[in-house]
Amino acid sequence: MTIMMTRWLTLVFALGTIMFLGACGTHKLPPPPPPPPPAPTAPTASLSANPNTLDQGQSTTLTWQTTNATDISIDGIGPVDSSGSRQVTPADSTTYHLIAKGAGGIQDATARVTVNRAPPPPPTTVSNATEQELFAQNVKDIYFDYDKYDVRAAEQGSLQHDAQFLQQHPNIRFTIEGHCDERGSTEYNLALGTNRADAVKNALIQAGVTGDRIKTFSYGKEKPFCTESNESCWQQNRRGHFVYEK
Repeated sequence: MTIMMTRWLTLVFALGTIMFLGACGTHKLPPPPPPPPPAPTAPTASLSANPNTLDQGQSTTLTWQTTNATDISIDGIGPVDSSGSRQVTPADSTTYHLIAKGAGGIQDATARVTVNRAPPPPPTTVSNATEQELFAQNVKDIYFDYDKYDVRAAEQGSLQHDAQFLQQHPNIRFTIEGHCDERGSTEYNLALGTNRADAVKNALIQAGVTGDRIKTFSYGKEKPFCTESNESCWQQNRRGHFVYEK
C-alpha cells in the first residue's frame, strides 16, 4: 500500500510539473516599449553685410543662411527665404536682426551697418551777385553722346547740381536749348535738338523743378559753340544749353 501511494504521488507531481511548465510557456513577456523619437534639430542662422561701413546714400548687400527653420524674417525687411541676399540703403547706422524659427527652437543673427553721415553744408555767405550771375556760375550744360538724347550716366552729377540750385532759387525761369554737331541733315538735327532739350527738362522735373519755369527750343546744328570738324569740337556742340530768362 505504501509503495502504491508513493507511485501515485510521484505521478501526480510529474503531471503537475508538466502542466506548470506548459502554462508558463503560453504566457510570453510583453515587448519593450519603442524608443522615444529623436528631438528636432535646432535651427542655425548667419547674417552678414558687405560692406558694413558706408556713406549716406550708398547701398550694402545683406546675405543670410539658415537651416532647420520654417519661419525666417529680418527686421525692417520682413519674411525671407531660408537663404539669400538683399541690397539695402540704410539712412542711418542700423543693426539688422534675423530670426529663424523651427520645430527645434529659435535662432537669431545680427549684422551691424555703420553709415557715415554727410558733413553739414558750409554756412551760406551773403553775396551781392544777382540771380542771373548766380545762374551763370552754378547751372552747367548737359552734354550728349553722338546721335543720342538720353542723359548719360556721366552727366547725372551735373544734372543733380543744376536741379539743386534751381530748387533753391524758385523764381528763376530759363530756357533749355537743344544743340547738335554738324553731322546729319538740318531737319534731323532740329528734331534731335528738341529731344535733347526735352530730355533735360524731364530730368529736372523728376528731380523736383517745376515744369512751368522751363521753356525748350531746338537750334539743331545751326548755332554751334565750336566750328572745327573734330570729335572734341563736336562734343561741345552736342548739349542742352541753359539760358536765363529775364
